[in-house]
Amino acid sequence: MNDDNTMKTTTEPTKHDWSRFDAMTEAERHAAALADPDAQPLTPERLARMKRTPQVRIIRRALGLSQEDFAARFQIPLGTLRDWEQGRKDPDAAARAYLVVIGRNPVAVSEALHPAR
Repeated sequence: MNDDNTMKTTTEPTKHDWSRFDAMTEAERHAAALADPDAQPLTPERLARMKRTPQVRIIRRALGLSQEDFAARFQIPLGTLRDWEQGRKDPDAAARAYLVVIGRNPVAVSEALHPAR
């Protein structure tokens, strides 16, 4: 199978006519943005209902660990860790809780998983 035609490529950048936008006042721009149903501002109520997902990449980097080392130390499949970091999948509720605990006390988690003999 030839992959040459599977992706659309353009040689010219997309041209936009910004003259209507430039002619708008700041208030008109704001009103137009609010009129877009797909881009509504985040209200405090909606923010409170949102789930906070721990940023696994930030936790891992703060610990100074490679993906391989982090996955091994905390017994997370490497592919799963990569999926989380690259945004292909989100951790489920149990995994989110586990990441919070790792972020707050990584030494205790590591000691619990790898007790000294």
